[in-house]
Amino acid sequence: MKHFINLALLALLLGSSLAQDNVVNVYSARHYDSDDVLFELFTQQTGVEVNKVESDAGELIERIRSEGANTPADVLITVDAGNLWRAEEAGLLAATESETLDAAIPENLRHPEGRWYGLATRARAIVYNPDTVEEGELSTYEALTDEQWRGRICIRSSSNIYNQSLLASIIASEGAEAAEQWAAGLTQNFARDPQGGDTDQIRAVAAGECDLAVVNHYYLARLIASDDPADNEVAESVDIFFPNQDSRGTHINISGAGVVEGAPNPENALAFIEFLASAEAQQIFSDQNNEYPVTEGLEPSPQTQGFGDFAADEVSVAEFGANNAEAVRIFDRVGWP
Repeated sequence: MKHFINLALLALLLGSSLAQDNVVNVYSARHYDSDDVLFELFTQQTGVEVNKVESDAGELIERIRSEGANTPADVLITVDAGNLWRAEEAGLLAATESETLDAAIPENLRHPEGRWYGLATRARAIVYNPDTVEEGELSTYEALTDEQWRGRICIRSSSNIYNQSLLASIIASEGAEAAEQWAAGLTQNFARDPQGGDTDQIRAVAAGECDLAVVNHYYLARLIASDDPADNEVAESVDIFFPNQDSRGTHINISGAGVVEGAPNPENALAFIEFLASAEAQQIFSDQNNEYPVTEGLEPSPQTQGFGDFAADEVSVAEFGANNAEAVRIFDRVGWP
C-alpha cells in the first residue's frame, strides 16, 4: 500500500511538472482586448497556455514581491518605463539574453541587461482646438510655459506615471533645474486643476474648457475609431501636434515586459516575449490598440497614420525610471496637484 501511494504521488508530481512545462503565467497591467488576441495566438502557434492575472502595475509589483520565491509569475507586462524600472529596482526582473529581441527592439527601448523590453510605443503629444489655436503657435513642450498659454492648458495630475516620465525625460535632456522651471511654468498655465485621464483632457479641449492638452496619442485614435458618434464628434473638433520636432523630438514611452526573477517557466516566458516582438504581434498592437510598433517596417493603424510622421526623442527610456524620484520631488515643490 505504501509503495502504491508513493507511485501515485510520483505520477501526480510528474503530471504537474509536465503541465508547468506547457504554460506561461503572465501578470499584466495592460487591460486591452488586443492583448487577449495576442495571448490566444501565442497558444495556437506554440501549444503553450497563457494564464493571465490582471491588475494595476503597483499591485502586481507588490504581489510578486510578497509571493517571493514561490511566485507563479513568469512574465510581468506593464505600461510605462517608470513602472518597469520600479519592478527592476525591487529585484523582480531577471537579466535575459535574446538575439531575437536585441535585433527587433531598438537599444533605447530595452533594458541594457535584458531585464525588460519595450513592445509598443506611445507619443505624448499636444491635442488642441483649431478654432482657438493655430498650429504655427505650437512648437515645444518648453514653450507651453509662455504667458500666452495662461489659463489655457489641461493635463493630468502629477501622480500620473505618464507625466512623471515626461518630466523625467526633460531631466535627462535638459537637467533638473530646467525641468523644474518647466513644471513650475506649466502649472501656472493650467485652465483647471488636473482631473481625469487623457480622454477627459481631450473632451475638455473639445468642450472649450481649455485650448490644448498634453495626452498620449492613442487616446485620440480611439475616439476616431469609436462606434459612438459622440466620440467621433470630439475627435473631429481637435487636432494633434507633435512637439520638439526641431530639437530632441517628441517624448515617447513604452509598454513592455520582462521575465520575472525565479520564474517557474523561464524558457516559455522568453519565448512569449519574443513572440510579442514578432512582426505579426507588433501589427496587432498597432491595429487594435493604436500604439506604434517598436520594430521597423510596420505600418501604424489607419487612425494613427492620419496623424502623420514625427521625430521621436531617442533618449533611453531606462532614464525615465532613474529620474522618477527627482521628477516626483519637483512636482511636489512646484505645487502640481
